[in-house]
Amino acid sequence: MKSIKLIAPVLVLAISAIAGGLLIATAPEAERHVSPPKIPTVEVMPLRSGNYTVTITTQGTVSPRTQSTLIPEVVGRITSVSANFRPGGFFEAEDVLLTIDARDYENTVTMMRAELAQARLALDEEKARVEQARTDWKRLGGSTKPSDLVLRKPQLASKQAAVAAARARLRQAELDLERTHIKAPYAGRILEKAVDIGQYVSSGTVLATVYAVDYVEIRLPLTDEQTSFIDLPEDYRRLSPPDASSPAPGEAALETTIPAEPTGPMVTISARIGREHHRWTGTIVRTEGAVDIQSRQLFVVAQIDDPYAHRPDRPPLKVGRFVKAKIQGRELQGIFVTPPVAVRSGDEVWLVDENQHLERRRVEVIWRDTENVVIGDGLHEGESLVLTPLPYGVNGTRVRIAKMTEEKT
Repeated sequence: MKSIKLIAPVLVLAISAIAGGLLIATAPEAERHVSPPKIPTVEVMPLRSGNYTVTITTQGTVSPRTQSTLIPEVVGRITSVSANFRPGGFFEAEDVLLTIDARDYENTVTMMRAELAQARLALDEEKARVEQARTDWKRLGGSTKPSDLVLRKPQLASKQAAVAAARARLRQAELDLERTHIKAPYAGRILEKAVDIGQYVSSGTVLATVYAVDYVEIRLPLTDEQTSFIDLPEDYRRLSPPDASSPAPGEAALETTIPAEPTGPMVTISARIGREHHRWTGTIVRTEGAVDIQSRQLFVVAQIDDPYAHRPDRPPLKVGRFVKAKIQGRELQGIFVTPPVAVRSGDEVWLVDENQHLERRRVEVIWRDTENVVIGDGLHEGESLVLTPLPYGVNGTRVRIAKMTEEKT
């Protein structure tokens, strides 16, 4: 019995091995199939040369044209303030924003007028004495020229100086009285208010901070590459023209400043306010005189006129708002404009020849932004530019054209 139990498993294994070998030996052979090569499908665009106006994108913060601190030149208690003397209030040039108690200054003006009248009386009396002295000298038969002391000329000059001094003190008193009315230096708006009615102020007390509203300015940073595509307004210093008078020997020639052009390139300012985007248009009016040391960028100044005018289509452009700017640059002629996806790293593109084979070519990229790439040399009219990304493309590979896309203009 024990021998049968040992032989049975071995017998089963042997039979299974024989059966498996027979199955393998009699199995049909598999046929090998070679897959045809896959032809990649690409989207192409026919190339046509044209013109392209460069648009420079930058950003900045709105700042006032002029910002001032109102400080009184006289002392006293504030007796009245304008209804617009509040943060955000508008005012026009020469508007009285607040007044200081003027009674002391009115009294001073009255006293200075009396002092001037007394000085004039003393001058008239002295003139009479001078005439009397000249008459007396002639009556006494003086044969020589009388001295200044005889004719009382020093006394007359003293009285005349006293009148001039009294007149100057009266003008100063009247000026102080006028300064009790704090007037707006220009059309503007209140940024910060520091005092109110009833408060005593002295020379040096800050009354308010105001800024002009005729236009606002925006400092916009530009790189060297960006400035090369913009005609910026610039001031230059040079020697006087040849027809100017020649300097004297040993003197330096007179130097003059050539004024900048009245207007620069157009600029479009945009800002998102709530859920809407708003735009304002202006011009680049000047270029700052130095390159920023930290960023190595040049700042230009854009001007937006009348930013607080009421318009139903957009809100006012307030000081302190962060905005984006697009500056109109130069027009490039005889170039090719392609989408960014068509230009690979290293400024290379793929082209499809007339036999629908790939060709890789290096090109000269003149300008690049988020929407377009402007190419100068390296492309020709009528060639087919590949728009489909080909990370593993090989020169000479046959492709299938899926779609023809017109070149962007």
